[in-house]
Amino acid sequence: MKKFWTILAIVVAAAIIACLVFCPKKGKKAAEEPKAVSAIVVVDELYDFIDGSLACHRSDTCVANSAALLAEAAKDPSYPIIFVCDHHPANHCSFAEQGGPWPPHCVQGTRGGEIADELKQYVKAEYTFNKGEDPALEQYSGFEGRNSAGQTLDEMLKSLGVQEVTVIGIATEFCVRNTAEDLMKAGYKVTIPEDCLACVDYQGHVEAIEAMKAEGITIK
Repeated sequence: MKKFWTILAIVVAAAIIACLVFCPKKGKKAAEEPKAVSAIVVVDELYDFIDGSLACHRSDTCVANSAALLAEAAKDPSYPIIFVCDHHPANHCSFAEQGGPWPPHCVQGTRGGEIADELKQYVKAEYTFNKGEDPALEQYSGFEGRNSAGQTLDEMLKSLGVQEVTVIGIATEFCVRNTAEDLMKAGYKVTIPEDCLACVDYQGHVEAIEAMKAEGITIK
């Protein structure tokens, strides 16, 4: 009989310990998933800037290196890969026939406005920000675009807890520079890998790189 009570006491004690260890505690919330602190922003790697009406210098190299960078980043599913895209109406003010400086490019519904095939597997609608949709407004910076939910790039990054941003894309001296500068002004640490850039004019690329370095943007 004494042996029975000893065994029972051991079983009860084990059950209490198991409950203390494994049972959910009242008043304590489940641990939240850690928020991302870094993101990649891909700017205008679109066909009109690659092989179309505004084909840029080193665009093929830019896309190939960008694809390799995104493939590495995508190994971490929590790492946001964000796309910023020109998405113009056919009568956009930046087009030469409307008095602007550029030939028609990245018109909605055309191949020229599509993201390079090598990068499409990383595209998510909520992480895609279209700019230049208003025919009366020229918008170089990704900060001026909005996603399908109406969010700005800054709003999305803040909601994800992002603090550091790598910017890649086309063209160095225009949309890349404007996006990077706005990110820096908003308090993000910005890095640009130079082998993931293409440009309209090489001298303009060099001048933009030097200016961004002087502003505190990291070029590597």
